[in-house]
Amino acid sequence: MTRRPVDTGDPDRLYTITGGRSRADDAFDLVTLIVSESAPTSGMQSEHTRILDLCRHPTAVVEVAAEMRLPITVVRILLGDLLAMGRVTARHPPAPRSLAALPDSALLKEVLHGLRNL
Repeated sequence: MTRRPVDTGDPDRLYTITGGRSRADDAFDLVTLIVSESAPTSGMQSEHTRILDLCRHPTAVVEVAAEMRLPITVVRILLGDLLAMGRVTARHPPAPRSLAALPDSALLKEVLHGLRNL
């Protein structure tokens, strides 16, 4: 399987798509799942329509960007628009567990030693 280079798109087109915005909200992690809450309506921006179609089932932000062949930042800006309009919901990944909640390393070493002795 050969990899195709990622096409970041024509800068003028990307500028138009985002309405000149270059910074996305930090509301979306790459693995945040996006779910459409409504069907596209007439007069919507074509990229918004495409996102709503793609996200009928939970879809990660990175998958949306790959499917649309757009940079992550552009997709995050578009998702922010849709989130503000109430057209999508975002399911964020669970927060990482704190170090205090992790098993003790001494216990893990004992388990590993026991497994090796089997």
